[in-house]
Amino acid sequence: MNKYLIFRTDRLGDFLLSCILIKSIKRNDPYAHITVLASNKNFDYIKTFDYVDEVVLLKSGFFNRIKTLLDLRKQSYVMTIVHDGKERSKIINFFLKKNKTYNFDNKLISITHFDKILLFLKKINFDFRKDDLDILNTKYEINSKSDLKKRFLVFHYDEKWSNLNYIHHYKNIEPNLNELVFFLNNIQKITNLDIVITTGFIKPILFNDITKFLNNDKITVLLEQNFLELEKVIMNSKLLISCHGSVSHVAAAMNIKQIDIIDKSYNYKNWTKHFRNYNYLYRKNFKDLSNDIYKLLNNSI
Repeated sequence: MNKYLIFRTDRLGDFLLSCILIKSIKRNDPYAHITVLASNKNFDYIKTFDYVDEVVLLKSGFFNRIKTLLDLRKQSYVMTIVHDGKERSKIINFFLKKNKTYNFDNKLISITHFDKILLFLKKINFDFRKDDLDILNTKYEINSKSDLKKRFLVFHYDEKWSNLNYIHHYKNIEPNLNELVFFLNNIQKITNLDIVITTGFIKPILFNDITKFLNNDKITVLLEQNFLELEKVIMNSKLLISCHGSVSHVAAAMNIKQIDIIDKSYNYKNWTKHFRNYNYLYRKNFKDLSNDIYKLLNNSI
């Protein structure tokens, strides 16, 4: 057994990127045993992946971290990989027993995160295959004819649609209720697909009254889902429309078409180079953004 420890003490989308690395290691080294050091934000989710052999939670607090370090020191690793780039991870890693170690430099923005993975695999003489991108396939039984049943699109409306709840300097794209209802009815007509609206765990204020105005039996609103529930909805859809986040990584992993709404001020290509079936639009006022989405839908669905 060759024990690998991967540090991923951050968020869900970040871990999904690491899954590409983990799948590649597992395929190249049949004796690999993968342990992931996780955060409170991703611990439960990482445990749902069958190719991760062990998940260790890094709790907050000095004494908790010392205990975690001492527990990890009981093991000897063929390699430790600090994939989250966190200083706390580097400090813990310094004291561990390992044959080799590798620190990903997440501050280096001249090369994408995916290319960093490819360079790392090449450095340790492991190859990469395109099916290493299929990071969710082992979690669910995939039916090759399932696309025939994918007659709905997912419109994911989370906190990123409101500057009050997200990054304030990003372009404001928040619609009012009438604009949103008009938009949803329009994309249903354009695509001839049912629409499933998801919100994530926190229901937006705008959705307090939206069901009263959606007089369309082809539009369903799902409120307050956890991430596993979101994942299952997206993986059975034909298209995802969302502001960039963890859900974008799910669509990319399942090779599902998506329209990703991003801000010009941030270099999202660092995170999306490996995405398949990918389209993006820049944030702008909702009326203009809606028109851009209509154009994409008319050309691609």
